[in-house]
Amino acid sequence: MWFFYLDKLERNKVIKLIMKQFLLFTIKTIIIFLLLAVVLDVLYTYVFLQSKNRGKIETVFNSKAQKYDVVILGSSRANNHFVTPMFEEKGLKAFNYGMSGGHLFEASLMLKLMIERKYEIKNLILEADLNLANDHQAEGISAKFLPYIHNSDVVKKHFESQEDFKELYYIPFYRYIKYDSKIGFRETFFTLIHKKTSLLDNQGYYPLLKHKKGNMKNNIVNLNPLVHNKYYEEIKAICKANNINFIAVMTPMCENVVGMNYFDKVKKAYPEIHNYENAVVENNYFSSCGHMNDEGAKFFTARILKDFF
Repeated sequence: MWFFYLDKLERNKVIKLIMKQFLLFTIKTIIIFLLLAVVLDVLYTYVFLQSKNRGKIETVFNSKAQKYDVVILGSSRANNHFVTPMFEEKGLKAFNYGMSGGHLFEASLMLKLMIERKYEIKNLILEADLNLANDHQAEGISAKFLPYIHNSDVVKKHFESQEDFKELYYIPFYRYIKYDSKIGFRETFFTLIHKKTSLLDNQGYYPLLKHKKGNMKNNIVNLNPLVHNKYYEEIKAICKANNINFIAVMTPMCENVVGMNYFDKVKKAYPEIHNYENAVVENNYFSSCGHMNDEGAKFFTARILKDFF
């Protein structure tokens, strides 16, 4: 090659030239990728800021002030257990904002967003039982809040204690890549074309079918509630500050559960929580050991309405 016929000085000049060109190319590539990331971040976020019919989180974030007699928060054990139309039949405007797979981390943030949007809530029912055993985020659910992290101080502050906050907040488009299955291209596209889901049907209540049986055995012997669950205490404090009647309840589990004394531990740590774990016990009322079917949920909701409303 011609390079090897050059003297040492000329070879050094060529090497320096090549290195300079490579460095410039690298810098330009990085700048292009950063600009592309910023543009995509802005576009994705804009789409989510228009969303109102895909899920509960987007609907609340993009909503205006609402008035409710009853708001329900919690995990799937709230989502599948409180039959909101039954509240409506009693003349109570209600919505079930329970989120399957969610923890109290997400329930607390959802309530904060409602308060930020001037929601007027008379009663808040919080499913507080198994979810008291941790104060971690449920990443699959909490990811749904991340498109709004630059548009809401409430969302930003709620995530500030998380280990990856700086990456999520400061690196453009990083959150959309990390949680692609939740807020990536597919979800953004469906949001853009306003494709509806069933999450908002039945005033947020999601009925489980009787003939579809899941795991009918559960062992919670090693489960212990935290003595001080940060997000449970946040929800309770927000309700007190906003004159919301706070109703915390433990919801039923099937008769095959091993370790039911967990609910006694919850009652000891949080005496204000109403224990309904044995309000429904027969297996025919359950779709899985931790989730009642539609028939069981109606039976349970009737009891809640009778006791509190």
